[in-house]
Amino acid sequence: MGRPVVLNGSGDAVYKFGDVSRETLDRLQIYVDLVLKWQPAQNLIAPSTIPDIWTRHVADSLQTQWSYPEAKVWVDIGSGGGFPGVVTAILLADEPDAHVHMIESNQRKAAFLRTALRETGSKGTVHAGRIESVAEGWSHGPVDAVSARALASLNLLFDLAEPFTAQGSKAVFHKGQDFRRELDEVSDSWQFDLVEKESVVDPLSRMLLFSNISARSK
Repeated sequence: MGRPVVLNGSGDAVYKFGDVSRETLDRLQIYVDLVLKWQPAQNLIAPSTIPDIWTRHVADSLQTQWSYPEAKVWVDIGSGGGFPGVVTAILLADEPDAHVHMIESNQRKAAFLRTALRETGSKGTVHAGRIESVAEGWSHGPVDAVSARALASLNLLFDLAEPFTAQGSKAVFHKGQDFRRELDEVSDSWQFDLVEKESVVDPLSRMLLFSNISARSK
């Protein structure tokens, strides 16, 4: 039986979402506890956001998988501390065919991501290497969707994701209030279908859902 997700910041209920299982909430708590435990040594999130981790990071990351709920195989590029990659894996933990691939060049953060997947009982693979190298030599089967959060400009994200989107993968990127300028810039080099969704964390930010991505002819 599902129950509404209540994400707490400073003890107060801040956001309520759709139904999730008790197991999912438990896994999210395990993950948050791990982030806080490893934070002093790894600097997984900005120290100023620690008091608001449930809203600034967990809530923001939940939106990734919810943007494409039909997607089962994900690639999260530049995964860092696992927002949103680990959160996506947690949401899909009970889906038989689901798998989240996380690409992270920092070896210590890659070790943390493996620990987070193991401790939360989520299905995923951590690829420790540069995004360009891992993506170019991809041999792990079809990918439904690509995600990235707080990583790079849209132009660079499109370049990094091209090995997957050229094969039909969709993409969802978190963007701040300057998203409109980035969309204008990327439109010069790429064509795509776009759905904009207002972020539940910041009404000025957007979840940008891309499909049918292809480079414009030069």
